Amino acid sequence: MSSMATSWIIFGCVFGGALVGMFFRAVLPERHLSAESKDVVKLGMGLIATMSALVLSLLIASAKSSFDTQRSELAQLSANVILLDRILALYGPETKGTREALRDIVAGAIDRVWPENRTQAAQAEPTSAPESLFQKIEELSPKTEIQRSIQAQASKMTMDLTQARWLLHAQRGSSIPVPFLVVLVFWLTILFTSFSLFSPPNPTVIVTLLVCALSVSGAIFLILELDRPFGGFIQISSAPLRDALARLGH
Repeated sequence: MSSMATSWIIFGCVFGGALVGMFFRAVLPERHLSAESKDVVKLGMGLIATMSALVLSLLIASAKSSFDTQRSELAQLSANVILLDRILALYGPETKGTREALRDIVAGAIDRVWPENRTQAAQAEPTSAPESLFQKIEELSPKTEIQRSIQAQASKMTMDLTQARWLLHAQRGSSIPVPFLVVLVFWLTILFTSFSLFSPPNPTVIVTLLVCALSVSGAIFLILELDRPFGGFIQISSAPLRDALARLGH
């Protein structure tokens, strides 16, 4: 399910809780809405509000940490691609075909992960192209000790790049536990129910609850977007990899 659809469902649950609170206010006997009852409800809701804030902050920190980690890994991968190209260039003109293959791999990765047509889904699944690049490097016939050293270093860097690419793929799953999100929405729904339970159902109260529900669902939308860095509205920029592509072969 997309982040937008999930956020709208959460908005429906939270604002629906407010509407349920208004309904209970109209049908409950007056003794249930006494000052003593309000004090008890306020104490309980204060506890739930504190727990909700803690869980929400934990989810934000987890999603932001995952987003920043993958962005740093992409920047490091881009730098290593440029370094590999420079190392192959030092080997000599024999690596021209290998460097072209490296450039094709990077261009293909950009097209798959960041397609020009935004309606297409990003394809983060790694291909076998890096393995073929490693084979090309191993097929080189070094004639000097320097070339042998460069070949060994290039082979190692190619395997490191492959490992980094698979690591990015492995991290594409959600870092937000679903039970955390479900419990958080349940708490927020209860909170909004209590807000409207002791408030008169006038337009000011309804608009305020509506804006608050939108704000809460918007915050969760941002969390879900940060947790999906290669898809959706908030994406990791392809600029580092595109910059690396522009420098390859020169």
